[in-house]
Amino acid sequence: MDYAATILSKLPGAKLRRDFGLRHLIESLEEYMPAEQIELVERAYQFGAKAHDGQTRRSGEPYISHPVAVAQILADMHMDGQAIAAAILHDVIEDTDTRLDELRDSFGGEIAALVDSVSKLDQIQFHSRAEAQAESFRKMILAMIEDIRVILVKLADRLHNMSTLDAMPRDKQLRIARETLEIYAPIANRLGINWMKIELEDLGMRYLHPYRYRVIEKAVRRSKGNQRQIIKDISDRFEKALEAEGIEGQVAGREKHIFSIYKKMLEKKRSLSDVADVYAFRIIVSDVSTCYRVLGIVHGIYKPMPGRFKDYIAIPRINGYQSLHTTLFGPEGLPLEVQIRTVEMERVADSGVAAHWQYKAEDKSTATPQRRAREWLAHLAEIQKSGSSEEFLESVKVDLFPDKTYVFTPTGEIMPLPKGSTTVDFAYAVHTDVGDRCVAAKVDRILVPLRTILRSGQTVEIITARGARPNPNWLNFVGTAKARTAIRQHMKSMRRSESVDLGKRLLDRSLKDLDSSLRKVGKVRMRQALDRLSLADAEALFEQIGLGERLAPLTARILIGEEEGGQKQARGSSLVIAGTEGMVVTYGKCCYPIPGDDVMGYLSAGRGVVVHRNSCGNLSKFRKQPEKWLAVSWEHDIAKDFLSQIRVDTVNRAGVLAEVAATLADSDSNIEQVSVTNRQDDSTELTFLLTVKDRDHLARIMRNVRKMQNVFRVTRDSA
Repeated sequence: MDYAATILSKLPGAKLRRDFGLRHLIESLEEYMPAEQIELVERAYQFGAKAHDGQTRRSGEPYISHPVAVAQILADMHMDGQAIAAAILHDVIEDTDTRLDELRDSFGGEIAALVDSVSKLDQIQFHSRAEAQAESFRKMILAMIEDIRVILVKLADRLHNMSTLDAMPRDKQLRIARETLEIYAPIANRLGINWMKIELEDLGMRYLHPYRYRVIEKAVRRSKGNQRQIIKDISDRFEKALEAEGIEGQVAGREKHIFSIYKKMLEKKRSLSDVADVYAFRIIVSDVSTCYRVLGIVHGIYKPMPGRFKDYIAIPRINGYQSLHTTLFGPEGLPLEVQIRTVEMERVADSGVAAHWQYKAEDKSTATPQRRAREWLAHLAEIQKSGSSEEFLESVKVDLFPDKTYVFTPTGEIMPLPKGSTTVDFAYAVHTDVGDRCVAAKVDRILVPLRTILRSGQTVEIITARGARPNPNWLNFVGTAKARTAIRQHMKSMRRSESVDLGKRLLDRSLKDLDSSLRKVGKVRMRQALDRLSLADAEALFEQIGLGERLAPLTARILIGEEEGGQKQARGSSLVIAGTEGMVVTYGKCCYPIPGDDVMGYLSAGRGVVVHRNSCGNLSKFRKQPEKWLAVSWEHDIAKDFLSQIRVDTVNRAGVLAEVAATLADSDSNIEQVSVTNRQDDSTELTFLLTVKDRDHLARIMRNVRKMQNVFRVTRDSA
């Protein structure tokens, strides 16, 4: 039955009855799809053609040609009828007057959900283009967690858009190409769809770096003629060796794609001629044991390069890819890259999640690509629960470049981690609770610093402690999205808790200045004030005050029924600083206040209270905003170290810095930072950032340094 002719004959008007690739699509579907699903695609085409009637692409082609081309890409992957229909309809909500409920009524909830998930969020107002893109991406990823066909439709859409990017202005070409290389090609790789990853990468490079692309393309084209005979000779030699051992196998020379050549040039800092002259072969056999036999055969023909063998069969890549990789010294020393795999591994390597098709992420399939994809999607579901869309997008970008560190748990389980991962990344990969309570780590039974970067083959053990909390400094060295997200989330909740506590203290202090208190204000008056300030609860009010976004004295007047400028005068009691307030009380790096100094607080929006010395030169600008001043005093006997800065003028000779450092250490102080700020012929000025307990401790340190034979003068730094 000629479905294409039947569909086209039903459409009104000669223009709509033109074939925009539909005939080829139907022919492809007839190879594998039952008739009732082809009829669904027929209805989707009729609906889409009418909805897009009159619309054209920038190239001048009727718009319907694009959805049909996207559907054709999915048909070549043997996708089901619902996915093909969703591909044809994927732009009707975004680019036509069609409503989602119309689509749901005509095609059911599943296809409508697929189309909605692929659609961008143009109808929502965002603060910036970056935020809109990030939120659109977040929506797509969350839908992909429910139904992996969402991302396959989106990847096919992106692939066709990239192949027709010539019609776009240069600025859009750059933006779309960069996004393709940063997000969509890595997603295709993560899902194991190798052919699509290759095409997206090459197209992305063609538009992002057109000159580099042309140079490499020309070199590859030029080298093909020279390489053809060498590849044939080597292939014949491999085939004869397999035949002699009674092994049936297929040997083929592999073509290297342009982006992979470019990436290798960047990573290994090698010239184009070095990279282009590498010969690549793939040997495909029937089963796993034969793969290892073939490895021995090729190693017998040509000597292997040390350290260049990788066994991805025993330990598959994170996207499920399996193969043996080896590099050989070929004829006249030419490097030969050889991949050895089974027919099934070849199919998985090329098509990934589409190789053993399953429709839902929750289906209990044991196929490796699907299982790995489900694990990744579950991981994305976890990291998306906190933070903004832009944070989520950055986290996923980090997660999309996994390459390949495999370590072991103490029980022997293999744990795949991105390259450059640390012991903290490992802890969070085991479980979020393990990461949060991590205090130390052992690698191969030896205690190591938490920032230690892991290498493949190591055994890692995490030591935890009840009550331990993530350290914000971990963000400086963790590499995985899961670890970053968990640490940031903990910091946010900790910061909120601390700001609520500080805000409550500030407000209560301001109320006491007005002869009142939170207890005297009562719940009724608090509720009235919260309604007036459009806040949900008292904690939200305390948090705003603690972060400096709302002033405690003005809020106190509202709570007791007075407005600004009321009759009652504040007594001016001070906020007592204990040094344990965490992130909502910070100390000015311009003057480094320490216990014993006369200090004042400044309410800084978003940062809480910033404490400065009264003698700090930067206070002049704060004095223009007296309503943000805060009287501050130190609690007695604070058991905490503070930073302070001193300048030491010394004789300019070798060894003086070490002498001063030793004196500081003998005075129970740690040096956080040291710099030479001024050097003359006969003198040197050294600046030390130290840890001290209080003013008395600092005075003792300065006295000890001043007594040194080679020291002229010691002063405390002040802004």
